[in-house]
Amino acid sequence: MRAMSLSEEVLARALALGFDRVGIAPVGPPAHGAAFADWLAAGYAGEMAYLVARAAERLDPAAWLGDAASLILLAVNYNAGLPPPTWHDPAFGRFARYAWALDYHDRIKPHLHALDAFIRSRTGRTAFGKACVDTAPLLERDFAAQAGLGFIGRNTCLITPGLGSWTFLAALAVPELLGERPKTMAPSSIAHHTSRIPGCGRCTRCLDACPTRAFVAPHVLDARRCISYLTIELRGPIPVALRPALGNWVFGCDICQEVCPYNRAAAPGHGAIVPADPTRATAALLELLTLDEASFRRRFRGTAVLRARRRGLVRNACVAAGNWGDPAAIPPLANLLADVEPLVRGHAAWALGRIGGHAAAQALASRLEVEPDAWVGAEIVAALSECQAPAQASNT
Repeated sequence: MRAMSLSEEVLARALALGFDRVGIAPVGPPAHGAAFADWLAAGYAGEMAYLVARAAERLDPAAWLGDAASLILLAVNYNAGLPPPTWHDPAFGRFARYAWALDYHDRIKPHLHALDAFIRSRTGRTAFGKACVDTAPLLERDFAAQAGLGFIGRNTCLITPGLGSWTFLAALAVPELLGERPKTMAPSSIAHHTSRIPGCGRCTRCLDACPTRAFVAPHVLDARRCISYLTIELRGPIPVALRPALGNWVFGCDICQEVCPYNRAAAPGHGAIVPADPTRATAALLELLTLDEASFRRRFRGTAVLRARRRGLVRNACVAAGNWGDPAAIPPLANLLADVEPLVRGHAAWALGRIGGHAAAQALASRLEVEPDAWVGAEIVAALSECQAPAQASNT
C-alpha cells in the first residue's frame, strides 16, 4: 500500500478534527483581487474601514504571511436545519443562522492550532503557522474556491457542494509546500466533485429575493444596503427608507441564502466544531426592547451577537417592533425614548410612529419637549407626523 503524502495526511487529519471540507492552495495573489479593489473604490464597503485599511495586505497576502508557502482552507458546516416556529412570528426578532452557535472565532481557532501541531510533528518545524478565522486580511472565499472547496455564487457567498453556503471559512498558513496543484478532500460518505458543479447557471433567486436590493449586479454587493451590514456593522442610524425592508431581522440576514437551491438541498451539520443551538434563532421583541447593558452581555455572552453591541441590537429591535406594528410594543418603546443612547431613542421614536395611536403620540410629544439631541428630535417630529396622518386622512 502506498504511503500517504504529507498533503494527504494533512487533509485527512483536518477531517478527523471535525472540519467538513479541506483544500490546499499556494500562497499568492487572490484571483479576484482587482474586483475587490474596484468594490472598495465604489464605496460599497460602507463604514467597514478595516477593509480599506488593510486592503494592500488582502491583495498581497505574501507580504504579511512571511515564509508561508501553502494555505490550508477549511470549511465548517453551521446548518442547523429548519428554524423554530417563532421564526415566522413577527413578534420575534430573527438572528442569522451563523449566530445560533457560540462565537465561531473562538470555536474554530483551537482546531486550526491542533492541525498546525500535527503538521509540525511530521516536519519538525518549531515556528507556528498562522491561523486565520475571518479577522485576518485574507480573501478566504477566493482561496477556498481556488482550493476546490466550491464556487462563489451570485450572492458573493462560497457555495460548497453538499453544504451550500452555510459554512464558516478558515485558513491555516504554513511554510510547507503541500503540493504544486490544489488538492481538496471531503468525508468519504459525501460526494464531492466540484468539476461537476455548473455554478449558478441562470438562477437569480438570491438577487431577486433581497428586500433592500443590495445586489448592484451578480457577484457585486453594496454592503450599505445589505441587512447583515445594517444590523451588525453599521454603527449609526439605519436609513429610514430601508427600515421597513428589514422585517424582523435583528442580527444579520439569511434571505439570499435561504432561497438558494444549493442550500435547500444541503444536509444539517454534525456540529462537531461549532454546535448550533436553535433556541438562539429568535428572541421576543418585547424582551429585546428591555435589555440594558448588563442583561445584554449576560444573555449573549460568548456569541457573535456581542459585535452589534447593546445599542445596535436594541436599535434593530426597535425597527423590528415598528415593522411588527403591535401596540403591545408601545410601553417598552416609550421607555426607550429616555434611553442613554441617542441611537436607541431615535429608532424607538420611528417605531412608535409606525405603530401610531394616541398612546404612541402622547409618548412622543412628551419626549420632544425635553429631547436634547437634534437628530433624535427630528425623528420624533417625523414620528408624530406619522401618528397624526391616519387621523387627518379620516377627517377628509
